[in-house]
Amino acid sequence: MAEASRPLSPKQIQSLNSAKVGTAIKWMSKAQTWIFKKSNGKLGNTFLRGTEVGILTTTGRKSGEPRDSPLLFLQEGERIVLVASQGGRATDPMWYLNLKANPRITFQTKRGRYALTARDATDAERDEYWPKLDAMYPDFANYRSYTDRKIPIVICDP
Repeated sequence: MAEASRPLSPKQIQSLNSAKVGTAIKWMSKAQTWIFKKSNGKLGNTFLRGTEVGILTTTGRKSGEPRDSPLLFLQEGERIVLVASQGGRATDPMWYLNLKANPRITFQTKRGRYALTARDATDAERDEYWPKLDAMYPDFANYRSYTDRKIPIVICDP
């Protein structure tokens, strides 16, 4: 199992919520999505310590246009489990707000593309999935410590 990174200091956590960090996340996400899509998932399919990345496509709640987001995921059969952590920022990511408005999504991994319906995990599912998600990507535990919000776990099923 991979080890978590060293937690951020209070000053670093405050800067995590800055507009600059939000802009950096946005542009890094766009670059990773572009690389992933151009290579059909052969490149851009991993994050830190090799954790697998897929591309979530939601429908923009205001624009009605497709919106892509590269995300870490846990796959169990045809179920995809996502975490709306946004690195522990204080607000939910835009992709999460989009799927709350329209839960029909697609998710592309290096192995395939899935048409799914998204929903928030129940409390029992959260209890079941946090240990699995933390084992997959230990920094999720740090992210939960950076924010007061209840970081959503999203269950996506066919």
